Amino acid sequence: MGLIKAAVGAAGGVLADQWKEFFYCDSLDKEVLAVKGQKRVSGRSSNTKGNDNIITNGSGISVSDGQCMIIVDQGKIVEYCAEPGVFTYDASTEPSVFSGSFGESLKETFKTIGKRFTYGGDTAKDQRVYYFNTKELLDNKFGTQNPIQFKVRDDEINLNLTIGIRCNGVYSYRISNPLLFYTNVCGNISDEYRREELDSTLKSEFLGALQPALGKLSAKKMDYTEIPMYTLELADEMNAFLSSKWSGLRGLSIVSIGINSVTASEEDVKKIQRLQEATAMGSNAFAMAGRLTNAQAQAMEDAANNPNGAMAGFMGMGMAQQAGGMNNIGNLYNMGVEQQSRTQPQAPTANAWKCSCGATATGNFCPECGAKKPARDGSWTCSCGAVNKGRFCTNCGAKKPEGSPLYRCDKCGWEPEDPKNPPKFCPNCGDPFNENDIR
Repeated sequence: MGLIKAAVGAAGGVLADQWKEFFYCDSLDKEVLAVKGQKRVSGRSSNTKGNDNIITNGSGISVSDGQCMIIVDQGKIVEYCAEPGVFTYDASTEPSVFSGSFGESLKETFKTIGKRFTYGGDTAKDQRVYYFNTKELLDNKFGTQNPIQFKVRDDEINLNLTIGIRCNGVYSYRISNPLLFYTNVCGNISDEYRREELDSTLKSEFLGALQPALGKLSAKKMDYTEIPMYTLELADEMNAFLSSKWSGLRGLSIVSIGINSVTASEEDVKKIQRLQEATAMGSNAFAMAGRLTNAQAQAMEDAANNPNGAMAGFMGMGMAQQAGGMNNIGNLYNMGVEQQSRTQPQAPTANAWKCSCGATATGNFCPECGAKKPARDGSWTCSCGAVNKGRFCTNCGAKKPEGSPLYRCDKCGWEPEDPKNPPKFCPNCGDPFNENDIR
């Protein structure tokens, strides 16, 4: 037995006269997952009193978009079709399946479940047609009643803290394998199978898989407030954790997840803020000094407004000062100056010179390589960059410029590339060029 597409199998309209019944399914409501096919018997049919669970050879079967149809014979799935169109049921042909957009997965499942089940030619048969809603099933709301553990990581401040978060939103799923759904969920229904019969189970399992899925996102070192931006990754992780129960057992898969909000407890938020602030303060002495200065000013204001008298308030400030809390402000500012001096480039020292190894020296010898400070020996720098002592450049053969003074900074030893057009100020140390720089 098999299915023949009507457009292919019809030969001159003769086949149309041989159709005994016509099975169809109206548009499936979003709340209906599966339904038994209805038999529409035309006035031309000679089988007007046929059994509802018998499919006469030559019957027509219609499949619409967003649907998948299966034929069950003696309790076994013998045909399926997920391709829209009208088909003819022909018991003389081999099973012919149309997988539509479902690809090879239905074919492999069909082989696993098994083909037709014969009844020895007896007339006592039970044949049924079922339709499945394969559209995306939307608006499945979820919310975490209890906090979910989420690890917050921040390498910049060396933060590794586990907090509890709550989130809510919606998800959508679809029947991705109707054969598994029929076999393991709704098999042999007499009328229809609705979402409400399965929703509570799916929601419970969805929330159970949300914890490890969020753990995978946490391992990528993202902040919990960034979770709504990674809903695609979250859907992939959820499908991975639910694959055994949803995909492998029921033929369901998650399509999308929408996160409305992700919140942490007020206590956890303050804890993170304190750690971030402490780290920022600890790396900046000026920030710490400013914080203490503001605290001191606030303490003085509170002391002046002390209901027990300003004197009592200032006595408390004196005790804090003796403990060393307020005397540290000056030390912190000094630490800030030292930090700033280490990070900011130093201005060239007078009489500094640059060694060939790249180090800057102030004495007669380089502190890095020990090279001696170049003497003013009448050397000159050619326009090509070579340093020469004779009348011609040893690199390009250019003649030594005549009639123009040659300059070298008397502070750092810098020499201009063009001895004829020296700058007004040394670009290395800022010293102005004058007659002391002529060599």
